[in-house]
Amino acid sequence: MTANYSTTQSGAPVASDDHSLSVGTDGAIALHDHYLIEKLAQFNRERIPERVVHAKGGGAFGTFEVTADVSRYTRAAVFQPGAETETVLRFSSVAGEQGSPDTWRDPRGFAVRFYTTEGNYDIVGNNTPVFFLRDGIKFPHFIHSQKRLPGSGLRDVDMQYDFWTLSPESAHQVTWLMGDRGLPRSWREMQGYGSHTYQWINAEGERFWVKYHFHSDQGVHSLTDEEAERTAGEDADYSRRDLYENIAAGNFPSWTLKVQIMPYADAKHYRFNPFVLTKVWPHSDYPLQEVGKLTLNRNPENFFAQIEQIALSPANLVPGVGASPDKMLQARIFSYPDAHRYRLGANFNQLPVNTPKSPVNNYSQDGAARYHFNSPSTPVYAPNSVGGPAADPTRFAEGGWETDGELTRSAHRLHPEDSDFGQAGTLYREVFDDATRERFLATISGGAGAIKSADIKERAIQYWTNVDADLGAKLRANVGAGVTESRAEAATKF
Repeated sequence: MTANYSTTQSGAPVASDDHSLSVGTDGAIALHDHYLIEKLAQFNRERIPERVVHAKGGGAFGTFEVTADVSRYTRAAVFQPGAETETVLRFSSVAGEQGSPDTWRDPRGFAVRFYTTEGNYDIVGNNTPVFFLRDGIKFPHFIHSQKRLPGSGLRDVDMQYDFWTLSPESAHQVTWLMGDRGLPRSWREMQGYGSHTYQWINAEGERFWVKYHFHSDQGVHSLTDEEAERTAGEDADYSRRDLYENIAAGNFPSWTLKVQIMPYADAKHYRFNPFVLTKVWPHSDYPLQEVGKLTLNRNPENFFAQIEQIALSPANLVPGVGASPDKMLQARIFSYPDAHRYRLGANFNQLPVNTPKSPVNNYSQDGAARYHFNSPSTPVYAPNSVGGPAADPTRFAEGGWETDGELTRSAHRLHPEDSDFGQAGTLYREVFDDATRERFLATISGGAGAIKSADIKERAIQYWTNVDADLGAKLRANVGAGVTESRAEAATKF
């Protein structure tokens, strides 16, 4: 038995810090997993009033125009041929605080809202197609490891690498982060991804699995470590300024939305688990298909009201779009609205930037900052016999998936080619070119060289050796030879 065991806030021992309680290995997370709910709810309330993650950011409004026909895959109105929809897009950095520089090495948030005729639909992703984790129960731990020590108030590379090396599923995302795309030159010049696997449902009720890719029409460009460090000192709001000034000048950035479509039945026997957030689907298996173009053409009139108060959430789904067995997605569907209720209040959806363009009919009432309300003649309960709104399952046409029904705490079901390091190694060897690999080695050498603990440093070297043996050997040689202080400091700013 473990002497120093984890407990709930009430002091009871916990079963796992790694796996949520789910119905089968790929099934829905159980609401009665009290520890998961406690962890996420507590985590969402750690900061007032700044977002706990994605605190620093900016955004703009625009339009989305469908340019291809994907109606055989989804009935969602926003994706029907010829549809045009008002949108807003918020960019952000993940780990930095409100005052942090825009050019620190960090994933960038890429969160899109479509104000559709069927309600708000939000795709809340990043500029990388994968993430560090595959279960939301680990998310508070991960963010704590990337933020600041409670004593000194400083960020700590030992803490970051300690978590990463003990969480090997992080390897693919950390490889993306330490590569060129960890330092995008501007928000306009980076890709966006939904990252998760979602479900599409067509008019006949057929189901498909889908991944979203927003390809920058401005191309993809990055900063070097030196450029990023210099820019951080010269203009901490560089990315926010760049977006605002380009739109003001009429230089409207755009992205082409493409999707990967997987037939519903393929997921069960695919060579790796397609719902794990640390994996990509090879384009050779599921090619990209064009959907439409997203263009930003209007700056906010008030940054606080329209960007700082926007409440984007993966829980905002519309008819024709559903969730998947992705455990990170399921946890975020709870966590995001809960964070908004804490940060903005119970009626955050009544703020103008969050108000849908479609009708809102429900029995919600009261709460702080209530702006809209029903007439006195509207009943306050359901079911009722006096003409109040009623649920219509045929209008929403929910998706779903099968599961074995057994409650368990475990990782996603393994498929034949599931591996924590396999796709990270492919990214390094086959996607990066020679110059990118050289810069990548310099960046991870800086980070590993700054580690103070000999044990964690050795684990960091082994972590990258597992990604690629030759990379690990080069890193060991570099760390042994020493790393300059400025390089080490720059590498820990992510």
